[in-house]
Amino acid sequence: MAENSSTELNKFVFFCLLLIQVAVSEIIFEERFEDGWRSRWVKSDWKSSEGKAGSFKHTAGQWHGDPDDKGIQTSSDAKHFAISAKIPEFTNKNRTLVLQYSVKFEQEIECGGGYIKLLSGFVNQKKFGGDTPYILMFGPDLCGTDTKKLHVILSYHGQNYPIKKDLQCETDKLTHFYTFILRPDATYSVLVDNRERDSGSMYTDWDILPPRKIKDVKAKKPADWEEREYIEDPDDVKPEGYDSIPREIPDPNAKEPDNWDEEADGKWKPPKIPNPAYRGPWKRKKIKNPNYKGKWKTPWIDNPEFEDDPDLYVLKPIQYVGIEVWQVKGGSVFDNVLICDDPDYAKQVVEEVFANREIEKEGFEEAEKVRKAREEEEAQRAREEGERRRKERGHDRRYRDRYRDRYRRHRHYDDYHDEL
Repeated sequence: MAENSSTELNKFVFFCLLLIQVAVSEIIFEERFEDGWRSRWVKSDWKSSEGKAGSFKHTAGQWHGDPDDKGIQTSSDAKHFAISAKIPEFTNKNRTLVLQYSVKFEQEIECGGGYIKLLSGFVNQKKFGGDTPYILMFGPDLCGTDTKKLHVILSYHGQNYPIKKDLQCETDKLTHFYTFILRPDATYSVLVDNRERDSGSMYTDWDILPPRKIKDVKAKKPADWEEREYIEDPDDVKPEGYDSIPREIPDPNAKEPDNWDEEADGKWKPPKIPNPAYRGPWKRKKIKNPNYKGKWKTPWIDNPEFEDDPDLYVLKPIQYVGIEVWQVKGGSVFDNVLICDDPDYAKQVVEEVFANREIEKEGFEEAEKVRKAREEEEAQRAREEGERRRKERGHDRRYRDRYRDRYRRHRHYDDYHDEL
């Protein structure tokens, strides 16, 4: 009975802690691009005077899980796109930062960005562009077959630091969620579609601070350091007569040929064969080295240039979120922008949207069938047009040949009469 009471009490405490966590968690900004989104976002005039500014289209895209679940889509080719939203000022000091959004590359993107940015301080949103300082840039960047990078760039004291790891993004034409989580202990996680793609620490995966430890370049391997894992057994003794064992012996199964003439051929000797008892030069057997210490490695020491910053993970107060990309071909759909301090809530958003994942896949596959059929139809028309032109050229050539032959015959007749 007491055990049951204790179990119930533990459940109650856990439930209370869960309620407290939910109560203190905060959604700083969430944008599903529903009605009224234009009042929250400001399209920049950056590159407009040069005719290089693209525009966003409010759409669910060509294929989708829900036609009413719309995002904003880059709608022009070879253009710059820049749009931003002001958010309630937020600091991640002593809090977890979660940045999440979805992007769908419906086009053959070829070369272009699909990332998102967080900004601090005052930003003239009508001038927001590629030169505007940011505090975090996160998301895909693709170009050709070589660049399929997932950026995670952090700003520290006004300088941008890219993550040192080679993170890869998704390249298909379906919706994918990208999530970056930064914790107060300076650890981070990168998730793609709710699956952790990578994790680590700001101390090791960015060159923001000098490393805590460095190798002692002055250290030398001790003279008595034993790296041999196995050594010869000093107690092993060579068997008596070992060296007298021949490498080859006469073949005991060989027989003198019947036609062998000893006077003419000499005395017959059986051919030699390898001696199965021969084991090569004698070597002592190997035993574990009792003094083995492993392979010597240069020791690590404290880096005298390292100075810790307990607020390394703290970004400047976040005041804006923006999308600023350049694309050879437009067609990327951005959606489900989320800034919060609760990774569990971010996970729920992904699960909610992906409830229609199969419908989106089916829509994409159907669109692919239509596209391939259209391309085949166009190719067939091109082949037919080529065949028609080829036949016309052949007809014209035959006509020209007949005309030339007729002309030559008449010319020959005229020349003949002139000679008469």
